[in-house]
Amino acid sequence: MNITEIKDILIEKFEDSIEIVDDRYFKVKPDIWLEVVTYIKEDENFLCDYLMCISSYDVGDKKNYGVAYNFKSTKLNHYIEFRIEVDGETEVPSLTSMYGAADWHEREAYDMMGVKFSNHPNFKRILLPDDWDGYPLRKDFETPDYYRGMPVPKDKTYWE
Repeated sequence: MNITEIKDILIEKFEDSIEIVDDRYFKVKPDIWLEVVTYIKEDENFLCDYLMCISSYDVGDKKNYGVAYNFKSTKLNHYIEFRIEVDGETEVPSLTSMYGAADWHEREAYDMMGVKFSNHPNFKRILLPDDWDGYPLRKDFETPDYYRGMPVPKDKTYWE
């Protein structure tokens, strides 16, 4: 199935709650996210059985953040990307009950960007310590001078 066929089916099914952006990905409202994912996982036209990746990103205005989801159907051999953009307070429904891989991906998105996922079964930091302040991938994050009394290097060119 090509992107035009996918677009036509999804737009007809979800109307104003979903839009296609530049024929590359679909933007979805958080309140229907679980309905959309259930549909693409179970409907015979989609059968998206593989959650490839979840990535978070900073939209850069008014403290808005996004989450990009990449799905693949191994049976039908097609790929779909969805994105949800939320403010810093709105939670994105967790996909852990449908895709086991969502567990660590969602925890990483929280740890690095601060995106919150509702109904996550083990919602805690995965990469940074519990007492870390802030979210390092946000555009407004300022690296602290010290952490637990140790200096945090600002110049990392020597790491290469």
